[in-house]
Amino acid sequence: MSGLARASSQGSLDRPDDEVVPYSDDETDDELQSEDDLDRSIKLNNACVCPSEAGWSVRANDREYCKRPEFQKKVFLCIKKSKYSGNGIKTYKYNFFTFLPLNLYEQFKRAANLYFLCLLILQIIPQISTLPWYTTLVPLVLVLGITAIKDLVDDLIALVTVFSRSKARHRMDKEINNRKCDVLLNGRFVETRWLNLQVGDVVRIKKNDFIPADILLLSSSNPNSLCYVETAELDGETNLKFKMGQKVTDERLQEEDQLARFNGLIMCEEPNNRLDKFVGTMIWDAQSYSLDLDNMLLRGCKIRNTDFCHGLVIFAGNDTKIMRNGGKTRFKRTLIDKLMNYMVYTIFALLVLLCAGLAIGHTYWYESVGSKAWYLYDGLNYSSSYRGFLSFWGYIIILNTMVPISLYVSVEVIRLGQSKFINWDLQMYYSEKDTPAKARTTTLNEQLGQIQYIFSDKTGTLTQNIMAFKKCSISGRTYGESTSADGVVLDRGKPVDFSWNKYADNKFQFEDHYLISCIRSKKDPQILEFFKLLSLCHTVMVENKEGELVYQAASPDEGALVTAARNFGFVLLARTQDEISILENEREESYKVLATLDFNSDRKRMSTILRFPDGRIRLYCKGADTIFANDTLRTLCLCYKDISEEDFAVWEQKHQVASCAVVNREEAQDVVYEEIEQNLLLIGATAIEDKLQDGVPETIAKLAKADIKIWVLTGDKKDDMKIHYGEDVNVQLRNRQTQRRSDPQGRNCKLKDPFFPQPGKNALIITGGWLNEILYEKKKKRRRLRLKKLRRRPNTPSPPDNSSSQPVDEWEKEKRQEDFVDMACECSAVICCRVTPKQKANVVSLVKKYKKAVTLSIGDGANDVNMIKTFVLLINGSSSLGSAADIGVGISGQEGMQAVMSSDYAFAQFCYLQRLLLVHGRWSYIRMCKFLRYFFYKNFAFTLVHFWFSFFNGFSSQTAYEDWFITLYNVCYSSLPVLLVGLLDQDVNDKLSLRFPKLYLPGQQGALFNYRNFFISLFHGIFTSLMIFFIPYGAFLQTMGQDGEAPSDYQSFAVVAASSLIITVNLQISLNTSYWTFVNCFAVLGSIALYFGIMFDIHSAGIHVIFPNTFTFTGAASNALRQPYLWLTIILTVGVCLLPVICIQFLYQTIWPSVGDKVQRNRKKYELEDDEEERKKKKPAFQRGSRSRRSAYAFSHSRGYGDLIASGRSIRQRPRARPELRESIREIPQAENI
Repeated sequence: MSGLARASSQGSLDRPDDEVVPYSDDETDDELQSEDDLDRSIKLNNACVCPSEAGWSVRANDREYCKRPEFQKKVFLCIKKSKYSGNGIKTYKYNFFTFLPLNLYEQFKRAANLYFLCLLILQIIPQISTLPWYTTLVPLVLVLGITAIKDLVDDLIALVTVFSRSKARHRMDKEINNRKCDVLLNGRFVETRWLNLQVGDVVRIKKNDFIPADILLLSSSNPNSLCYVETAELDGETNLKFKMGQKVTDERLQEEDQLARFNGLIMCEEPNNRLDKFVGTMIWDAQSYSLDLDNMLLRGCKIRNTDFCHGLVIFAGNDTKIMRNGGKTRFKRTLIDKLMNYMVYTIFALLVLLCAGLAIGHTYWYESVGSKAWYLYDGLNYSSSYRGFLSFWGYIIILNTMVPISLYVSVEVIRLGQSKFINWDLQMYYSEKDTPAKARTTTLNEQLGQIQYIFSDKTGTLTQNIMAFKKCSISGRTYGESTSADGVVLDRGKPVDFSWNKYADNKFQFEDHYLISCIRSKKDPQILEFFKLLSLCHTVMVENKEGELVYQAASPDEGALVTAARNFGFVLLARTQDEISILENEREESYKVLATLDFNSDRKRMSTILRFPDGRIRLYCKGADTIFANDTLRTLCLCYKDISEEDFAVWEQKHQVASCAVVNREEAQDVVYEEIEQNLLLIGATAIEDKLQDGVPETIAKLAKADIKIWVLTGDKKDDMKIHYGEDVNVQLRNRQTQRRSDPQGRNCKLKDPFFPQPGKNALIITGGWLNEILYEKKKKRRRLRLKKLRRRPNTPSPPDNSSSQPVDEWEKEKRQEDFVDMACECSAVICCRVTPKQKANVVSLVKKYKKAVTLSIGDGANDVNMIKTFVLLINGSSSLGSAADIGVGISGQEGMQAVMSSDYAFAQFCYLQRLLLVHGRWSYIRMCKFLRYFFYKNFAFTLVHFWFSFFNGFSSQTAYEDWFITLYNVCYSSLPVLLVGLLDQDVNDKLSLRFPKLYLPGQQGALFNYRNFFISLFHGIFTSLMIFFIPYGAFLQTMGQDGEAPSDYQSFAVVAASSLIITVNLQISLNTSYWTFVNCFAVLGSIALYFGIMFDIHSAGIHVIFPNTFTFTGAASNALRQPYLWLTIILTVGVCLLPVICIQFLYQTIWPSVGDKVQRNRKKYELEDDEEERKKKKPAFQRGSRSRRSAYAFSHSRGYGDLIASGRSIRQRPRARPELRESIREIPQAENI
């Protein structure tokens, strides 16, 4: 039974065991426990723990205990206060007095806003002010105002997620702090506000009340101190969960006077944000009792189906786990974000260079011309160099629009809209569970169009995680095929009739009649022992509702096994904290539970120690194995052993000590568990089927055609997967390391030779143990301890050995990691199996580090959280931010909501990933790239006209446009069309996007927005600004209007140049628009019309009379635009600006068409083909002959209820009604090549 064996202490220390998951899951090398520490943790004389050894200690009914000097912390200088928080909370960020200063402070921490604030200050200085102050103030106030309104809505009006989804934060905080509960004071329960609760208080909570703090459950109105809680506000899960008090507190702390005398000391971990873990010890009457999360009621939950319960406040206020999870969010940034920031810096550098050049030009001009022309004398005796200095700052003000102030606000608006489109997509809505797709972030949408690597979990992500018992092997014989009652194999079997068993589950299907006959005849005692083990060795909770047994299991695997035993006549009837009752051979038997050795992600097995009715003590164990791997079934081996009274008494003392350890409890328990789980007798094995989700193969095929590499990171076994192995990974990497060491230039050059002779035709399968070995990561703790034990020689330096596999320095370790990534990327399939959650995150980080690739992680369980979200590493006592995937996707499956709550995007089925990436991701990327390219272009075209004008005005910082045009250009005249392109544009529809995955490639290559595109936009803007300035300038030279007057004045020139610019940039965005709607057309024409309407208004005589100093272009528009000659000039300017663009686009689409151009060219044809194919499709009532796809992985599920069972029994809530069968049958997508 290799799957159950741990790495033997006498075995090789060099070769990792592929069948064993690496021992640790999240510790660093500095956290590895030393040999002495581990020995101390399991010594029998260590039952009592001193308060100083624990990070947090609480004395029941003693408020003064928390005020002791040893619990004080320094706040400021010599001022100290208690480290225990009060129970009052404050979740709002602003109040009436602090909103404006705090919000402005946060906004001006952004470099762009601070830059424009400095410009506004410069414009107030008369000597350098070249534009009125309102030209900068109006856009700045608009940007700050929009952001401030968003923040205000979020803080005061928006729905919040921590406690209540329908209250504003201020009102919510006040309501929560003033909620009432009963607290035990002076021997009596009195009603008090939550705000007044303190650590150490004993409280009474009633049915349907919210839990006011993190509380240790002492007793409840239900038997065995059972308490139901609703955790929807905590983890998003709507099903009820159960908590249970210690047996000793349940028996002794029911009455008010008993609770008043309670003086237990609780020592536990420091406050933290881990919702899935709690470790503590209760010392009461010289006895120690182990505490864990099953004994805790967390703030934010609600009491259900329990009349009342009593508890002890452990963490209050900001120390509670829910408040610890409400810290600052670390936002992920996209590649476009980073590139955009660098481009803004580039623009600023260009701005400084331009202004410096123009300032030098003004210095020389004034020296040679300005100082000698009497009519230019301004009465100021400034030197030419000082005038050049002032001119520099004047041009900084004039050319400031090169740095776009509204860029970041516009980007956020576009991203918000794209997120809403994902949320509203009905084709990503899963009707069976009423689960829509959800964009949980608005900052990463365009990154979805650039994914290169996908790291996927397997169970529950690629599979349904709905288990069915299919086969078993007992005493060497396999059962589960279609056989008769005599054991004859049948070609076509029929389901077994379980009507003889009144407790049978009608949904259970089995076709082996011979196994049933063996059970009913009681011929084979091993078969009976096999199913007895299944009915006793588990952590399943049971409830009898109106004669119907309802099971609640920690994992689908356990539920399937107990249900199978139930149908075969071994029925779990009831359980308490120390007893299990089953029906076996039609008679009821009760077994006393002496210990439950619960499942965890390291051990991959669980055991139960029972006392039989005849007094025997027996250990039952089940754990992962590979016997049915070739049948692609999840497998478990079952075994047992009898234990003598003396051996169990010795072991029980060790188990008690390990269970009460405050530090490294799980490690100490694992050592004790392993001591008893030896010399077991094998009974047989089970086989469970877990089918793939619908559409998984098609989705993987589509993503592969889009050149997206998919790696599977799973905790299951390698043998379950029918994939051929490539070359031995470790040998290859050692050879490369030896080659590098032997080469004198090895540290100066990178070895380029491929690892495999035929790259792309190899598959790489690597286990967690080998991953640690290859990457020089930490070994298992026990292996480290053995090495320390075996080490006898002094630690003297030795010369480097080329044959040694150990790194000589950090550089060699990094090269080994880089070689591994290069090797993996040469393979067409990569599967990392038997890996821990942290190893999943490490693999993702390695690919990001060495391939500079955009990565996506997708999973459905708590063990996938590390690779989905950004996590914090603790190194030498300090924290540093570790990077997981660029984008995390959560599947709302059978394993709870923790992955969804930690993700950036969430939906219900893996097949929706292709639509998220190939449709929404690609569209978002194309839209954002178009938006940015055009945004930079229009600002360059607008601003650089001032630059050309400066050569004709003595570099005097005079503007080429009217002041109000400069103010409103980015706000009103050119913003809406490009914003709609960023929101609505699409080159092809969603069906063609899925039909031709190759359309995704430009996003991976970053081809649509990079520095090349940036400089193309720059030169395009330079060309447009040249035409807009010099064509009207040439037209105005020596011309005469129809009325005999020369329209060559400055104001008329400004009107013509501005009109040409507005028409040009709005028609330019029209050329870039691929998907036209009424809204786009209205925006383009409306922007041009709005420009002319506002221009005629601000150039009117009426507004000049009201504000004579502000509106100085009186009659300029009407005077200039009544001349046909100037209209022809505008038309010529626009035509010259747009004609080259039209020609270049035509040439590119004709001579060098991209994949997208080819699809667009035949778009109508493809759309007609799709419509015709849909019309031909018939929807049958049933799909017959469909092949069943099953996953092929071993036993894997979350931590069970063993600790909970040891202290009480559970009752499950009434199951929900099954959803009705849908009339329509799903379409089966087909993968197609372009």
